[in-house]
Amino acid sequence: MDQIKYDDFSKVEFKVGEIKEAVEVEGSEKLLRLQVDFGEEKLRNVFSGIKKWYSPTDLIGKKTIFVTNIEVKKVMGELSEAMIFAAENNDEISILLLDKDLSVGSKVF
Repeated sequence: MDQIKYDDFSKVEFKVGEIKEAVEVEGSEKLLRLQVDFGEEKLRNVFSGIKKWYSPTDLIGKKTIFVTNIEVKKVMGELSEAMIFAAENNDEISILLLDKDLSVGSKVF
């Protein structure tokens, strides 16, 4: 990958979000629809292709990192309003969990 300048990286907004609801997306083998609390007025929809690695019940109540200023995208007829942050190794995916209980909406830097 090409190197980027710090100014480019600083445009990405990372925040702590708590997954309040997670459901399998009907008609999709890969997607889960998450309802995520970022400490704002409303929960945001986040679609993620992590169904192979996580069941919905594994995720409810978990706090993890999301990119919150990514362009909103229509997925399966609904809007996806953020992107979950995860690590990959071979065929394994892991969402990044916090080691301390930070407030939803906390900025990551």
